[in-house]
Amino acid sequence: MKIAVTSQGQEPESPVDPRFGRCRYFLFFDEETGNYTVLANEQNLQAAQGAGIQAAQHLLEGGAEVVITGNIGPKAFKVLRANGIRVYTAAGMTVAEAVAAYRAGKLAESLEETAEGDGG
Repeated sequence: MKIAVTSQGQEPESPVDPRFGRCRYFLFFDEETGNYTVLANEQNLQAAQGAGIQAAQHLLEGGAEVVITGNIGPKAFKVLRANGIRVYTAAGMTVAEAVAAYRAGKLAESLEETAEGDGG
């Protein structure tokens, strides 16, 4: 299983980015290998609109099955959920802490968006 986490930096010790569509990076954790990869989200940082949908598409292409983020807007949430990707929110944590909390069952699954409009 692959877990994608919005991140402000390229390391697991980086803070979870509170934005989904306009996050700086996505860190993909592969549960089978224990490794992670970094996907820069540069194309969406300054997008006028549609950042969340484009970011969701990148996660689909990357094989994510779970997403952990600070907040997520309605359009991106709908795309992820329609494709069977579960969404969890984590605030005030590092990426590594958020992944550990998810694995321990301490993060609640989001059943609706947590932000309005594009870029959330």
